Amino acid sequence: MERRQFLAASIAASAMAATQGASAQAPAAGKREFYLTRRYDVLRTNQAKLTESFLGQALIPALGRMGMGPVGAFQLEFGNETPAFYVLIPGPSVEALAELNLRLVDDAVFMKAADPFWNATSEAPAFLRAETTLLAAFQGWPKVTPPDVKSKRIFQMRTYESASPGGHVRKVEMFHSGEFEIFLKCGFHPVFFGDTLVGSRMPNLTYMLTYANKAEMDAKWDAFRDDPDWKKLSTNPRYASDQLVTNITNLLLSPLACSQI
Repeated sequence: MERRQFLAASIAASAMAATQGASAQAPAAGKREFYLTRRYDVLRTNQAKLTESFLGQALIPALGRMGMGPVGAFQLEFGNETPAFYVLIPGPSVEALAELNLRLVDDAVFMKAADPFWNATSEAPAFLRAETTLLAAFQGWPKVTPPDVKSKRIFQMRTYESASPGGHVRKVEMFHSGEFEIFLKCGFHPVFFGDTLVGSRMPNLTYMLTYANKAEMDAKWDAFRDDPDWKKLSTNPRYASDQLVTNITNLLLSPLACSQI
């Protein structure tokens, strides 16, 4: 089956899954978004407070004035790389996201609010390093789908690296040939799926899921691994003949107070 047929079948099946009481539903087919994710590494000093203040008081309001959102802002909960902040910015085009900083400097309100962060000195930097990735939403999941509930939640962001462009394409195809529907059937709430256009450790893809707590996360993954449709899909010779994913980065994040997701 051609990849285009996979995408069409996936969208139709996602709509069917939504009508059967899944905990989330795939967004309606339409023009797909693009995503900019940015990671800020900070020290356990005033850098964390300064960066969080910048996100909530300067960046997210400015993005709203540009018509971009909802914007996700998270802190890394576990691991050797803590403390770190992650930002997820949906945009209508690659150009809008790639030129984001050029547009921000024309916003006088932003520049005033951002000044302590934006103009931090080398003696007292606002962060250690920032890393940016540009992604295209999967055609079968073209928009961010934030959770409806606003209670305390955790977010899981997973990046799958492949050994070759061909393996990567087949892994993306695998999502569109049934994996979306298995996630929904098992009660997951996906937030986004993105194919990396510019970033490190390519080729890779990244997606995000959200849960009430870690116990719910573990239970849903147990259900996923035991699901007969997943066992069938994962043993399909097209996807099982080679190791499509050679490395997984699995991050547990909690939303900042300013997060819109």
